[in-house]
Amino acid sequence: MGELEDAVMTRVWKWNRLVTVREVLEDLQQERSIAYTTVMTVLDNLHQKGWVRRESEGRAYRYEAVSTRAAYAAALMNDAWSQSDNPAAALIAFFGMMSEEQRQALGDAIRIVRGPETPAPNPGAVPDGGER
Repeated sequence: MGELEDAVMTRVWKWNRLVTVREVLEDLQQERSIAYTTVMTVLDNLHQKGWVRRESEGRAYRYEAVSTRAAYAAALMNDAWSQSDNPAAALIAFFGMMSEEQRQALGDAIRIVRGPETPAPNPGAVPDGGER
């Protein structure tokens, strides 16, 4: 995703609702000079790429995100990782770049994916649950 596409998607993700080209344009114009047709073209490109869906409203469209920013970030990470000739080394390098807060978030994510921990078997337990 290019810089302008990212700027447009940032707004679509942030607002989390159907948006018009005009709404995105007006918000972007607070930061830069940009034409209506440019924003319309970017949203059309994002639609063709599958990042937004659109609904017809009169002669215009309203757009909404197909997935979340988190899903987009995950797809980028997965794509970069899958292109490595040494995935383990790539992960080690990536983990080394993480802040302590990011490492804690990673630990939380791993615990969520794994689900509730199952306790280790008790070697003294008998099949009916009693102790020997």
